[in-house]
Amino acid sequence: MNPITELLQQFPVLVLDGALATELERRGCDLRDPLWSAKILIEAPEIIRQVHLDYFRAGADVATTASYQATVEGFTRRGLSRKESLELLRRSVRLALEARDAFWQEPANRAGRPRPLVAASVGPYGAFLADGSEYRGDYPLSEAELMDFHRVRIAAFLEAGADLLACETLPCFAEARALVRLLAEFPGANAWISFSARDEAHLCHGEALAECAAWLDDQPQVVAVGVNCTAPRYVPALVLAARAATRKPIVVYPNSGEIYHAENHCWEGTATCTAFAAEAERWYVNGARLIGGCCRTTPDH
Repeated sequence: MNPITELLQQFPVLVLDGALATELERRGCDLRDPLWSAKILIEAPEIIRQVHLDYFRAGADVATTASYQATVEGFTRRGLSRKESLELLRRSVRLALEARDAFWQEPANRAGRPRPLVAASVGPYGAFLADGSEYRGDYPLSEAELMDFHRVRIAAFLEAGADLLACETLPCFAEARALVRLLAEFPGANAWISFSARDEAHLCHGEALAECAAWLDDQPQVVAVGVNCTAPRYVPALVLAARAATRKPIVVYPNSGEIYHAENHCWEGTATCTAFAAEAERWYVNGARLIGGCCRTTPDH
C-alpha cells in the first residue's frame, strides 16, 4: 500500500508544509539566483533543516524537499561536478529526513498524528530554465526528452530515502505523462502529480484539469492528483473538477493569494493566515485530502 492511502485510512486529512523559499528569505538567505532555494543546499543546508523542523512543529504531516530547482544540469552549469551535483540532490532529501527524525524522537510530538513523510520535490523542466516557463509549459522537448531530464534526479531522491515524490507545478499534461512513464522504471516509487492552473478549470498550458485527472486515475504509482502554486480563488472549482474525474486523493497547496510581478520581482497584496485557513476548510469540504501552501505561505499558515 502506498503511504498516502495508508495514512488517509487513519486520518481525515494530511497537512502539507508551506513555502520553503519564503522562509529562507525571511531568515536572511539571498535567493536571487537561477538555482533559487537549491542554492542554499550549497551555502547553508542547516537552515533548510531548521525550516523543515519548524513546519513539522507547526503541524505538517509532509515535508517537501528543497529540490524544486535542483538538477544535475543546473548545478553543473554553476561549475560543480556531476558527483557533487548528485550529492546535493541526495542532501535535499537527507535534510528533511533528519528534521523528521529529530521531530519524531520527542514523544510529545507523536500524540494524535502520523509519523511525517518526506516528499522529494520534482519541479518541472521550466523551473530549471528559470524563465517562468513552468507557468506556460511551452517546452521544446518531447516526452522522451522530458523523461531523460528527470530520470537522474528521481533516482537520486529515491536512493536517498524519500518516502514519495512530489511532481509539482507541472504546467502541461505532456510533462505529467512523461513523469508517469518514468515512474515505471522505479517500480517501488509513488508520486503525487500536481499542476499549475491558470483558471478554475485549465492547466497553465491550457489542458482541462478534469481530463488530466481522468487519465491519471488509471496510473497505479500516482497516489494523489491536484494543483499547487495557483491562486486560492481558483482552487474550490479545481478541486471539484478533479474530484469528479478521479478516485485518487486530491492534493492542493496554492500560493498565499498575493500577486507576483515578474518585471520587478515583487509581490502585491496581503494574505492573512485566518483567511487561508477558512479557504482550506472549503477545499476540504469540496474533497481535498492533502492540503498545504505554496509561495508566500509560512509555518504560521
